[in-house]
Amino acid sequence: MFRVITANLNGIRSAAKKGFFDWFGEQKSDVVCVQEIKCSQDDLTPEFLAPHGFQGYFQHAVKKGYSGAGLYTRHEPDDVIIGFGSKEFDPEGRYVEARFGKLSVVSVYVPSGSSGDERQQAKYRFMDEFMPHLDTLSKEREVILCGDVNIVHKEIDIKNWKSNQKNSGCLPEERAWLTKLFDDVGYVDVFRTLDQRAEQYTWWSNRGQAYAKNVGWRIDYQIATKEVAATAKETSIFRDIKFSDHAPLTIDYDWKIAKAKKSASARSS
Repeated sequence: MFRVITANLNGIRSAAKKGFFDWFGEQKSDVVCVQEIKCSQDDLTPEFLAPHGFQGYFQHAVKKGYSGAGLYTRHEPDDVIIGFGSKEFDPEGRYVEARFGKLSVVSVYVPSGSSGDERQQAKYRFMDEFMPHLDTLSKEREVILCGDVNIVHKEIDIKNWKSNQKNSGCLPEERAWLTKLFDDVGYVDVFRTLDQRAEQYTWWSNRGQAYAKNVGWRIDYQIATKEVAATAKETSIFRDIKFSDHAPLTIDYDWKIAKAKKSASARSS
């Protein structure tokens, strides 16, 4: 079994205070992808750098207290790639990739466009840049793409479908981007292959009683190439403890990775 977890922390220090790393240590996971860590390298204490025998790799935003992505692995990777080569978005800290044999596990944090049109246009630019990268990567490797994509795909993935049609994250152009990723590029929405139930969400607004009433959105994904996706066996969304406004998503794969042939050092794309 190869267990992968993805979680938007909405601040790594905040999530730690709420018990995220205690929970992390009990999960018997192989890779844990995290997004929106909102810290600099100097903020990473040993608890954050190497918890429970894992090794962490991160891309921090240049802007202080903003964005940031990372992943933790209990296995030594063959290679770690920081950033996907974007002049605009690598400084925002949105991409970390660890390679294990022919498998790449990627932690990604897609921009949100909810603050206004300027950031929505930036989100579209990110999507335009990121799709060709994912297409190329899938032709060379098996991929498990984990992270906060900030887009729901279908009506089943959001509580209030009709009222959100004009809101970022549920716009037709955004949903069409995911459809293209699945139908044309050939990636698989792994959670949906295992769980077709409605009202399975990973994010809730802090307004009103959205969390208590489960008025949510499914915007955190594990999206994989077909070969590795076909090995997925079980999935769960963890809601017993609220570490942030997102819930961790876990998927177990029947996948074995070879031991690293050399010591990995992080490099920029």
